[in-house]
Amino acid sequence: MEEFTSTDLRISQPPRTLRAIVTGKMRDAILSGYFKPGERLVERTLCDQLGVSRTVVRETLRYLEAEGLIEFRNNRGPVVARLDWPQARQIYRIRQLLEADAAADCARIADDTIKAALRSALSALEAAYESTSQNTLFEASLEFYRCIFSAAGHDVAWDVVNRLNGRISRLRGLTLSTADRHRSGFARMKAICEAIAANDPAAAAAAVREHLDEASEIARHQLEANS
Repeated sequence: MEEFTSTDLRISQPPRTLRAIVTGKMRDAILSGYFKPGERLVERTLCDQLGVSRTVVRETLRYLEAEGLIEFRNNRGPVVARLDWPQARQIYRIRQLLEADAAADCARIADDTIKAALRSALSALEAAYESTSQNTLFEASLEFYRCIFSAAGHDVAWDVVNRLNGRISRLRGLTLSTADRHRSGFARMKAICEAIAANDPAAAAAAVREHLDEASEIARHQLEANS
């Protein structure tokens, strides 16, 4: 009989839980605008729409609350959170500080393994930019940045970014609604990848700042126009 080792215990691709699947569906619905900012989310209606139990719906809503996509209000229950420019400006500023620093440190230490992982994440991101699913783009973008922060050893900073990811994805959906942003957005991400692959910290940080400067300006126009 073949010997069983500790390596055999490792699950390389954990199956997605029902809550994770429902969360993805709900996130996609919010980011696509199916559920509007300020709209009340009724648990019983969501159970019928999603075909799941109230327990799963409640877990999902709490998870999305932590992402900043849902907020609970007195006498109204869960509603889709609103986002204005003052909030968005703070988010872009935090992202610029943390992401530029992580990209620079990643570029300093990037070896062939790190570069291969980042290029793989970039390829998945390119496919996601062409998809119709906001959640697919959310997951691919998350993985691209996770590679950068993980390689740089910026674990605490990554925890901070994770707490903002719901709001970040709403802003990403907002900026992608403008003409040619799919093309320019991916080009900016590719420039970040190439600077890291060239082991150029200054260029990596600059590429991040240029990417976020462009995105924040688009977001400002969109949010102020809708206010």
